Amino acid sequence: MKLFVPQISPAVWWCLGGGFLWRLLVTTFLPVGFDEAYYYLYSRHLAWSYFDHPLLVALTTGVGWWPVGVGSALTIRVGALLLYTLSLLLLYTTARYLFDEKTGVVAIAIGSIAPIFWIAFGVLTSPDNSLIFFWTLTLLLAAWEFIPRRFSSTSSLRKAAYQPTYRVALIGLTVGLACLSKYHGFILGAGLVGFCLTSDRTRRVFWSPWLLAALLLFLLTLTPLWWWNGQNDWFSFRFHLFLRFAGDGAPNPYRILDALGTWGLGLLYLFPTIGLPLWWSTAQSLLERVQTIIHPPMSAGERVARDRTALILWLSLPIALGFTLLGGKQAIYPAWPAPGFWGMTLLLAHRASGWQRRTVRRWLGGTAIFLGTLVLLALLHLNVGLLQKPSNFALLGGLVPIEQDGSTTLLNVGQLRSRLTQSPELMAALAEADFVFTDEFYLSGYVDMAIYPLAQKPLTAFSQDPRGFAFWHEPAAWIGQDALYLTLKSLHPDQDELVAEFQPYFASVNAIGAVPLTRGGAEADTVLIYQMTDMQQAYQYPYP
Repeated sequence: MKLFVPQISPAVWWCLGGGFLWRLLVTTFLPVGFDEAYYYLYSRHLAWSYFDHPLLVALTTGVGWWPVGVGSALTIRVGALLLYTLSLLLLYTTARYLFDEKTGVVAIAIGSIAPIFWIAFGVLTSPDNSLIFFWTLTLLLAAWEFIPRRFSSTSSLRKAAYQPTYRVALIGLTVGLACLSKYHGFILGAGLVGFCLTSDRTRRVFWSPWLLAALLLFLLTLTPLWWWNGQNDWFSFRFHLFLRFAGDGAPNPYRILDALGTWGLGLLYLFPTIGLPLWWSTAQSLLERVQTIIHPPMSAGERVARDRTALILWLSLPIALGFTLLGGKQAIYPAWPAPGFWGMTLLLAHRASGWQRRTVRRWLGGTAIFLGTLVLLALLHLNVGLLQKPSNFALLGGLVPIEQDGSTTLLNVGQLRSRLTQSPELMAALAEADFVFTDEFYLSGYVDMAIYPLAQKPLTAFSQDPRGFAFWHEPAAWIGQDALYLTLKSLHPDQDELVAEFQPYFASVNAIGAVPLTRGGAEADTVLIYQMTDMQQAYQYPYP
């Protein structure tokens, strides 16, 4: 089995190299997001699995900062940068195998330009980094296994006959690794089963001993998931299947307009010049698939072409369309349907490969230039307040008052660390504290990244939305210990209420400092710091 494709065209290397350098630039200057700060905490609390995700995101987040001992926007995203480059190469290899070289080049170009792909998969650290890698590897293995290469419409049926091979077992392994990345991997496995059931060529896989090997590898790969959930009352499964959809008991009818809005947001995340053709090409391919059901293909080549399209649709459309429709019932995160869009890229690339070269260059080049300009403006704003007022670097005097600018919630970890070291009093208080806590799970991630190189103190979150902290620490263990409490001024306009919230848990609560965080010379927020002595009672989490 060949894992590397020889004679890769120069255009592919340009896409891979140029895309990597562009993502490196964005990775370095894009502030750490809420979820990223939380996934950093995964890498600080290694476990077999976690409250809301399997374990691989802890490894992909930690691989960059563990060697240097400092968490930053760049170091926690090294795994994302490297894995996405490999995912693009796998996408190109799959497109070239299923179709041709030109389709592969167009596919890798789309993957390098569409914002939802290169940002969600290739910049931000998240479970999607390893998910899309193993998703694409599974698609490539499935193509090698189920789709014969280079069949014409006159090829003999005997040559097109399918015989299961060892690759079926490898598919079981890669689907398992996709599930260890994110629970979306189970949808990938279901799509493969659906494809094999609906293709008269591939149904014989269900009577193959290789399928038993695949199931065994799949189950063994998921051992960490079974182990952690078994030790924690299957909480992660219960959360994703039931608890997150429970709501507050009020009626929650399905809303068609919300589903359409979710579809429209998907177009925006892909960018309309890519999103609209993507859905159009998928609809065309789906219609052709329906026609093959009504009028079954006769030749071997036609049957293979039918299965080629069916494989892509089965591994793409259920998750893309399913989460889009789910948007009519609840809010959908942008990355949820993205693996489906990723697979649909193959269909769009194949159709675009038949367009004139000038048309393709104008389409993709124009989109890339426009998006690149927007991203550079966004990075300037996030770092120096280009559009905020007041700001030392404001464009045209600024457009958005800093008090109303939601982007200020993305904290500058390096600035917080630097300003803590400038205060001997705060550093002394940090050294004396037995542990540190905040009142938001994501804020604990920012704070831990800032103070870990300074003092490696246990850190937790006392919140009614504790996420993993409800499993990482036993609250009763903190009784009798002294703490340092850090929070944000923007979260607590009334600081008397802030003190009253935690006063019952400690013998004393004393404000000892405030660290201003600035952008463009203007104060964006302030970190409030309290010294808490002799914890009296355990904080009560809502779960497990």
